[in-house]
Amino acid sequence: MKKTKKQLYIIGISLLLAFVLWTVLVRCVDVRAIGPRGSAVGFAALNGAVHRFFGVHMTLYVITDFAGLVPVAFMLGFAILGLCQWIRRRSLLSVDRSLLCLGGFYISVLFSYLFFEECVINYRPVLIHGYLEASYPSSTTLLALSVMPTAAMQLSSRIKNTARRRCVLCLLAAFTAFTVIGRLLSGVHWVTDIIGGALLSSALVFLYAAAIRK
Repeated sequence: MKKTKKQLYIIGISLLLAFVLWTVLVRCVDVRAIGPRGSAVGFAALNGAVHRFFGVHMTLYVITDFAGLVPVAFMLGFAILGLCQWIRRRSLLSVDRSLLCLGGFYISVLFSYLFFEECVINYRPVLIHGYLEASYPSSTTLLALSVMPTAAMQLSSRIKNTARRRCVLCLLAAFTAFTVIGRLLSGVHWVTDIIGGALLSSALVFLYAAAIRK
C-alpha cells in the first residue's frame, strides 16, 4: 500500500527528529577518549567494541571511497538532464517537478555534509594520512543512502521495460548495501557514524518522496 503525501512527511520529520536526538546522545552518552590522539567519542563502549571486532581494512576503505564517486556521477547525470530540459523547454518551471525537487534535495545533502565538516561531533577511529578527520555522520553512508534511493525513484518512472527496470533497481540496491556495509567493515568510522548517516539520509529521502508525491 502506497503511503500518502502526509504520511511520507510525518515519517521524514520523525526520522529527522530521531537523527537530532541520536546526535545529542552521541555527544552526551558515555563520552570517552578512545580515538587517536585522545579524541573523544560518545557510546564509547559500543563504538570501541565494534571497532575492535571488525578491525581496520584500508583496502576496503579505498574501495568504498572510490564507490562514493558513483552517487556523484548520478547527481551530475540528473543535473544535466534537468539542464537539457530547461534549455529545450526554455523555462525553468517547465523542467520536470521531480527533477527540480531533486536539485533541492541535492543541496540539502551538500549542506548537511558541509555543516558537519565544520560542526565536528567526533573524529574517525583512525588517522587518515596522519590527520584527524571529522567522522560523524558518515559522509559516504549519507551520500549512498541519499542519492541512490532517489536515483531509483527517478529511474523507476523513466525506464519503461519492466525487466530492465527491475535489474537496474536491484543493482542500485546491491551497490548501496555494499557501500554502507563496506564502510562499516573498513573500520574508518565508528558504528554511531554509520547509524547517524543512515538516519539523516532516510529522513531526507522520505521528505523528497513526499515533495514529489501528487
